[in-house]
Amino acid sequence: MIEATDFRDAMSLLTTAVNVVTTKGSSGIHGFTASAVCSVTDTPPTLLVCMNQTSRSHAHFLENKTLSVNVLGAHHEPISNAFASKLSSEERFKQGVWTQLATGAPILEDALVSFDCEIQDIQEVGTHSVFMCRVVAIKHAVSQGGADESLVYFNRAYHQVGQTEIA
Repeated sequence: MIEATDFRDAMSLLTTAVNVVTTKGSSGIHGFTASAVCSVTDTPPTLLVCMNQTSRSHAHFLENKTLSVNVLGAHHEPISNAFASKLSSEERFKQGVWTQLATGAPILEDALVSFDCEIQDIQEVGTHSVFMCRVVAIKHAVSQGGADESLVYFNRAYHQVGQTEIA
């Protein structure tokens, strides 16, 4: 049998993009930092987002039935930390500049890319809910020097990945 700590140690070596996942609706405005996000299919465009069921905003995502995935650039480390902290939702959303697309879920204005989604299905797996999300709108960032670098998480630390210009 594999111990949870052994599994977490092994998974720390799987490099993942850092995202802030947000929602807004009748249950209010909420968000969290997530690395467990991936593409499922392009027809129809669908993402998978995993969220811990013990998260204080879990019930709000279930009730609102919408979310946006904001893919963070290297310069967004403070925003990632804020959305992973115990700050209130109001304090979290003071970080960055926010707008919205089709669903009303908050979109980070300068995210590398944002996916605006409707939650289509939810599966409970162990401690997490797996949201199957239909993408209804996409917003790409306008490139600004250095903003093309992605914030990633590897071996329990932030790193930057991106293209560098050759002089």
